[in-house]
Amino acid sequence: MIYVAYIFMIIGCFFAFAGTVGVLRMPDSYCRMQSSTNIATLGTLGALLGGFLFALTLKNTSMAIKILFIAIFIIITNPVAGHAICKAAYKSGVKADNLTCDDYGRDFPNE
Repeated sequence: MIYVAYIFMIIGCFFAFAGTVGVLRMPDSYCRMQSSTNIATLGTLGALLGGFLFALTLKNTSMAIKILFIAIFIIITNPVAGHAICKAAYKSGVKADNLTCDDYGRDFPNE
């Protein structure tokens, strides 16, 4: 089980690296926000699942339960927070270079 924990941690590191490359290479703020949310959600989730398996291997159930609750909290809050930040950026006037679909525009018809 310890090797599976290592694999989850490597997967978390991969998503953190891929998201960092995405933040550096994406053309506009909204795409960069998607990449940074990817880092915060999937990168952290891999590390937490690895830590969860380590805690189970050590038979430390209280630590495993705490890690599981943290992972659930991150899964719920990070995408919602990323969406809220993007919507606030759109409302404050940050425009993307080439929008093919403007779904936020229908939420603010008077602007």
